[in-house]
Amino acid sequence: MSRGIAIGIAVLLVWVALTAGPSAAQAPLSIKVGAVVPLTGRYGSGGAQVKAGYEFAVEDINRAGGVMVKEFNRKLPLALILQDDESDATKTVARLESLASNQVVAYLGGFGSDLHAAASSVAEKNKISYLGVAFALHKVHEQGFKYLFSPFVKSPDLAREIYVFLNASLPAAQRPRRVAVFKEKTDWGDEIGGLWATRATEFGYQAAVQEEYGVGARDLSDIILRAKAANVDGVLAVPTPPDGINLVRQMRLLAFNAKFYLFIRAADAPGWGQNLGKDGDYVVLAPGWHNAMKYPGVKELNEKHQRQFGRPADVIVGPAYASIQILADAITRAGTLDRAKVRDAIAATQLMTVVGPVKFRPDGTGVVPVVFVQWQRGKQELVWPKEFATAPLQYPAPAWDQR
Repeated sequence: MSRGIAIGIAVLLVWVALTAGPSAAQAPLSIKVGAVVPLTGRYGSGGAQVKAGYEFAVEDINRAGGVMVKEFNRKLPLALILQDDESDATKTVARLESLASNQVVAYLGGFGSDLHAAASSVAEKNKISYLGVAFALHKVHEQGFKYLFSPFVKSPDLAREIYVFLNASLPAAQRPRRVAVFKEKTDWGDEIGGLWATRATEFGYQAAVQEEYGVGARDLSDIILRAKAANVDGVLAVPTPPDGINLVRQMRLLAFNAKFYLFIRAADAPGWGQNLGKDGDYVVLAPGWHNAMKYPGVKELNEKHQRQFGRPADVIVGPAYASIQILADAITRAGTLDRAKVRDAIAATQLMTVVGPVKFRPDGTGVVPVVFVQWQRGKQELVWPKEFATAPLQYPAPAWDQR
């Protein structure tokens, strides 16, 4: 071979290498996604639903070949690295820090506003996008964080929508006009409790009683008896699952009978009905989703959940599944695993998911449907929005000794 031909071949090979783009050998084996979820502790029942939603979504995306990443000219599978924080915010922070060094492209959150609040600061410090569901705390979105995104309804929307829902569902003369607000001594309890109280008069209600209680408090008789003495006919609260069960049992014991009960978070998990039986009925929750909503992919998700757990998808499974959908879509649009570019793509999301259409406000809060579900005859029935409702609101709740 002549020297000229050899040089020509060498130049050609260099040109091919420069113009062909990154090769498959340069691509990572997978897209690492870090999730810190409470699988044990006070939020364990909710965390189990979050875990199921993440795992189902990852399985479905990987079965379809993975996520297309233009930078590598190929699809890559998602690798979910999931850790238990034991419902302890200190451990949430520690687990997220360890995941950052593991080169995760994004964080996924767990269950409970206090854990998400702790996690958001870590995500901002590490400049890693954080997608969190099952938390309604709005306060954390007021800190100017750029890497926090939550495709989940927030306190201001919930505080307004509960009254809209009641007014649309009940004749004026039958509505629970005098409500008791039981405020958990946490950031979220204070936030949403205050909003319920301040927005009540706007819609024709009165927050006749506002009482605080500590997380894990065993004796709740004082706040219950004060509500009973004030003749309230509605109760609004955001207890943890154990505290919610405790509230119901003590309300029954003290013969405090309201017409309407909203227990956000506590009643989300199937264990609510299993633990309380008929006493768990008539309670309304706001989980962010229900398996009867007619959006693409819901039918298949229900079938998958039914095969594994013997029931349609639980209420937090859908929002968790949607978080993976949002992340996969953002990575594809970004065309890279660069964390900053993935963050920008998430911010620009306009996507139809299993929870419906999702987009984000500049503060990272999601524009999503508000959903109310009620326990009826041991099942969670969708009662709002009306176009998807599986049953009308059962009201008023009968006295405890008449169930």
